[in-house]
Amino acid sequence: MTTEFTVGDRVRLTALPPYFKTADPMPMLRPADTLPVGAEGIIQSRRPGGYWGIKFDKGAFLVDSQYLESVEAPAD
Repeated sequence: MTTEFTVGDRVRLTALPPYFKTADPMPMLRPADTLPVGAEGIIQSRRPGGYWGIKFDKGAFLVDSQYLESVEAPAD
């Protein structure tokens, strides 16, 4: 199931992928424990193959949409 997001949406990790790929011009692989389940970030870009460029507190990573869920904005 592919979930559609838009740039600027807040998302949360629901599960850890086998590894993380940085969203740098020269991407590097990082271990799965780089980010915890539940980490929240902001979508920066859409990438081919169902990947999203997401800015987390620990950096920007490419994450497949199957590992993400949308974060609801708090009601004021």
